[in-house]
Amino acid sequence: MSGEAPSGFHFLYRTDQGRIGRARWIAAAAPLVIGLAAGTAILPAALPYANRTLDERVFYDPLAFAANAYIVVYAFALLLITISWVNLAAKRFRDRGRPAPLGFAGLLPLAMLAAGAVDWLQPRVADIMPRWSVWGCEAALALIALWTLAELLDVVPGTPRR
Repeated sequence: MSGEAPSGFHFLYRTDQGRIGRARWIAAAAPLVIGLAAGTAILPAALPYANRTLDERVFYDPLAFAANAYIVVYAFALLLITISWVNLAAKRFRDRGRPAPLGFAGLLPLAMLAAGAVDWLQPRVADIMPRWSVWGCEAALALIALWTLAELLDVVPGTPRR
């Protein structure tokens, strides 16, 4: 663990090394989940202003600029939250004795990003991508989320800690 405090920012979010218990994982994951939820809750309000053509608005529209700036900041924050989640979950999976913690830890963020991408893309290419493909991705996301949370919250019996 190289002498780092188990509650420090670098240990929790910037490296996948080490182990953490359930209570510490919950406390460290809460800010990530709250930040993601807050950022995502604002996104639907920004999207209508970002999807404007020049014939609908003047050349420089402050609302369109603000909406697009928010989307860029949101995308950057989403990547940072994803990396932090993977590192945090890897520690928890390792504590539970699961093999290949980075593979398991990255499964939920990957499913979330894929479901979000399919949900965004489908209306734009509806003639070649049926709506049921979105439902399938969202169902897979729900299953992966339930399994991941059950694992990380000790609902599923794990292998003994080494």
